[in-house]
Amino acid sequence: MSDNENHPPFSGDPSHKHSSSALHSGLHKKVASSNPLVLHGRHFGRTGILRLEELQDTLIEDYPADVRWEHRVFTDLIDSYPGLLDRLTNGEEEDVIHVGELMGKGASGARGDDTKTLKSVVLEWLVPRGQVVIPPLSRNIKSDRGFNHEVTGALLCPAGLDWLNAETKRSLKSSETAVRGDQWPMFLYAGYVYDSDDLWKGLLRSEILIFGFKHVFTSPSSVEREPKATRSGNAHLHGMKSMTKGSLAYIAMQVQFSLSLSSIFSHTDTVTDSKNFYHSILDLLEDPDESQEVVDLMTWWTRRIFPNSSCSQQSISTNSALAKIRDKRAALRELGPSSTT
Repeated sequence: MSDNENHPPFSGDPSHKHSSSALHSGLHKKVASSNPLVLHGRHFGRTGILRLEELQDTLIEDYPADVRWEHRVFTDLIDSYPGLLDRLTNGEEEDVIHVGELMGKGASGARGDDTKTLKSVVLEWLVPRGQVVIPPLSRNIKSDRGFNHEVTGALLCPAGLDWLNAETKRSLKSSETAVRGDQWPMFLYAGYVYDSDDLWKGLLRSEILIFGFKHVFTSPSSVEREPKATRSGNAHLHGMKSMTKGSLAYIAMQVQFSLSLSSIFSHTDTVTDSKNFYHSILDLLEDPDESQEVVDLMTWWTRRIFPNSSCSQQSISTNSALAKIRDKRAALRELGPSSTT
């Protein structure tokens, strides 16, 4: 396995874990950068601590939705790094800012790596194995992607629109029809089929998303192997044993960008509208009214990607010895304490 397959990316999702020792040593190295993600990391680290202090007198539910979401990400990150909260709360302000810079640089570097590798490899997933994309697509130049190509255009076409309709295709290609980030593309759906009568059917379960997730989180080679190969790679090395909402939204955003004609990843890109796209997916996954569908979706992903995880294990067979032992124990408990001694 190559070094790239084992390099732990941090993509803004707390499932990507670095060792606390790396953070400890990094605290004493000055970081100077104008990278927007580094600047955001500084703000993230500073405001996260301030908000923890504010929450001693205020409920998080009283804050706007975007603040609640950012705080949840911050607390997830804190939980991922033993000792980080103590370092942030008891350290100097310079340390707090620097930790934020490290997070920003980590997120920026990992996202850049993922964007670069997916740009090329995604072409292998556009058609069934053994077939070729017609007309051919460049692995390094993206100007022929997006709505400029039949295959990528069909995948990026908003659900509910008919890519085979000549007027629809013309309007999308000319940008006469502007596509917002919350107009989800067909590639999010299993089999690339959208069912207007069953809106959750196949949503976020497509093959290209599975390939993208495996490529980034478990290792590029795991895309071509049986599920047991997911025991190695970034997810296994850094304690990721189940699917997370953030990682699913992140992969969807990366795949969308790789299919588009945009050459530079930017939050202000009106072609991909990536920021709105990412947050619109997270908004759905965080919606309490959709909780059962989301639980089913996360379970499906965990069983697909992490089949050996305890989170993905199926229920016990009703006629097994284990099931009978547990049934007997439950019956004894109902009879009272004396029956179990």
